[in-house]
Amino acid sequence: MTETLRPVGDTSPQQSLTTEAARNLATTTKSVPQMQEITSRWLLRVLPWTHVGGGTYRVNQRRSYVVGDGRIAIDYVVGDGRITVDRADAQPRVVSGDLRELAFLRDFDDEEALSALGGLFQQEEYAAGDTIVEWGHAADRFLVIAHGRVEQRAAGQYGDETVVGVVTDGEYFDQWGLLEEKIWDFTAKAATAVTVLSLRRADFQGLLERSASIRAHIEEFIASGAHEQGDGEVPINLAAGHSGEVELPETFVDYEVSPREYELSVAQTVLKVHTRVADLYNQPMDQVEQQLRLTIEALRERQEHELVNNREFGLLHNADPRQRVHARTGAPTPDDLDELLAKVWKEPSVILAHPKAIAAFGRECSKRGIYPASVELGGHHVPSWRGVPILPCSKIPISDTRTTSIILMRTGEANQGVIGLHQTGLPDEYEPGLSVRFMGINEKAIISYLVTAYYSAAVLVPDALAVLDDVQIGL
Repeated sequence: MTETLRPVGDTSPQQSLTTEAARNLATTTKSVPQMQEITSRWLLRVLPWTHVGGGTYRVNQRRSYVVGDGRIAIDYVVGDGRITVDRADAQPRVVSGDLRELAFLRDFDDEEALSALGGLFQQEEYAAGDTIVEWGHAADRFLVIAHGRVEQRAAGQYGDETVVGVVTDGEYFDQWGLLEEKIWDFTAKAATAVTVLSLRRADFQGLLERSASIRAHIEEFIASGAHEQGDGEVPINLAAGHSGEVELPETFVDYEVSPREYELSVAQTVLKVHTRVADLYNQPMDQVEQQLRLTIEALRERQEHELVNNREFGLLHNADPRQRVHARTGAPTPDDLDELLAKVWKEPSVILAHPKAIAAFGRECSKRGIYPASVELGGHHVPSWRGVPILPCSKIPISDTRTTSIILMRTGEANQGVIGLHQTGLPDEYEPGLSVRFMGINEKAIISYLVTAYYSAAVLVPDALAVLDDVQIGL
């Protein structure tokens, strides 16, 4: 006789079938397999995707003067000369090879002279609130920020002082003061404790007298007139507003001789399913289909991560140095996002931020009594700033010191913006740019499928992308 289960302490006879026993005869209602890794993947949704038939996308641009990443690398060494990542009791020094970041030293190949130049830098320490350079004084030093945050301030029309820029680790000012006598047009104040590496103009000029190679290189640079053009595009000569029979200027539009090319990157995996599982346990859900669905979800998540973080084409690493700004006070404020919008002012499309950065921005708005409106995007109501949607992207990293970045971009090929790259029409294509290829069944009766996604991203012109760095997210 079958024994039925009773509650502990219940001595009364069982009068009906228990639910536990009844479940053995019932058909349960099941969900499809769930996965916490799946996110909204807004970046993949808002990027316009361009078909790349040959696997490589070339961005032809008007010729411009080459710039670096806007930073000079800093090493920290201890007394015995060993490199260390711990700043405590260590001395900062510039990486001499990275001095090619300076416009007048680009393509300079004399390592000995660069090493001698790096040895001329002197360390200076400033406390928060100290003045590092003062407006109106002679710009007789070149300064590299080894550690800390420095505010650049300038006087307004009526004598009031305002912050016009923020520089942090590895950034520098003012290289041109080494070549000619200049006057500081701003005041630099330490917003935090700051360590500065300083190169005095007199020491630099002394090196020029001793080193024939570096002297010849700089003389050639000055003779070329490149220092007068700045770091922008090669100009197109035009005349306007003239009257009479004036001689019109002659011009042509020069193109980059070696334009940048983006090769499609790849994310791949091999999905394996035993034939016994696919044959016997295929109801009510297709086991292969569910395995494939979750694999593709993970592949798309990795694709978005790469579009943000990849060193070759990721958005965080491909913003022009002039398009990078720093949070003024740490937490992301409306002022910071306005500064970001000033960088991408021609038809800005979307702002991407880590969910915790969005929360930090919301807190700063609440402190000021500001309540940003929401906008509709793809059937969803999302927060916005100045009408530009603010979209969450968990792929933007948070550092150990709880700082992150916020990305603003203009999208679309017609707008000279940021675009996604993929190739459609692949063999065994499952989704655009993604293929699932049957690889066969091995001697252990395991089916294999090769799942492949090809992708990349391109920034068509520098002002299509801007990044707000050093954003503190607080709690």
